[in-house]
Amino acid sequence: MAVSSAGTAGKTVPDSPVLSDVMAELAALEEPRQREVNEKHGDDHGVNLSKLRAVAKRLKTQQDLARELWATGETAARLLALLICRPKAFDRGELDRMLRESRTPKVQDWLVNYVVKKSPHAEDLRSAWFDDPDPVVASAGWALTSERVVKEPEGLDLEGLLDIIEARMKGAPDRLQWAMNQCLAQIGIEHPEHRARALEIGERLEVLKDYPTPPNCTSPFAPVWINEMVRRKSL
Repeated sequence: MAVSSAGTAGKTVPDSPVLSDVMAELAALEEPRQREVNEKHGDDHGVNLSKLRAVAKRLKTQQDLARELWATGETAARLLALLICRPKAFDRGELDRMLRESRTPKVQDWLVNYVVKKSPHAEDLRSAWFDDPDPVVASAGWALTSERVVKEPEGLDLEGLLDIIEARMKGAPDRLQWAMNQCLAQIGIEHPEHRARALEIGERLEVLKDYPTPPNCTSPFAPVWINEMVRRKSL
């Protein structure tokens, strides 16, 4: 990378990386075996995420570059964009468009967790996305609702949320079902007055009961998840 010393009192500093340089670096990190693993989870790229994070750490926050990377539509580039962007710099409309044009689960997850949750528009978007007809968009609304269940439950109708989960979770599309199940578990974990009902709903619906869980990991089946986390909190 070229360097410039203009205005730095004798110090040299890197030029801002151009998009083509970063895209070339991402292309060089592509690994066929990694792509094969990622594609099993719906993510169409072959970049190891630890290496991607190392690139982001070197680049630091660069909002303009983040926008350019996002605009490429490439999954690895968009993931990098989400790591180097300034979350509060996006307006509400941008975040809504970004979610709707996100094509892969990892991009959707990182957008919600790394960007939207840090945005001043998070609550407005939570309300707007919650009942969206697109299940991916609705799942983002439920993910933000789970965040509020844990961190800022005041004003949430927890009984109403349990009513919706009880009525809709069993037949919901996979990503939406996962997000609703997470909300169910968080209500049961964080709010003892609703725990018995959350456990009963989970036991009766049996959503994710048979989900393959590696050793030393907690099952996403809500009754198991709730009881294990409550046990840990009591230690």
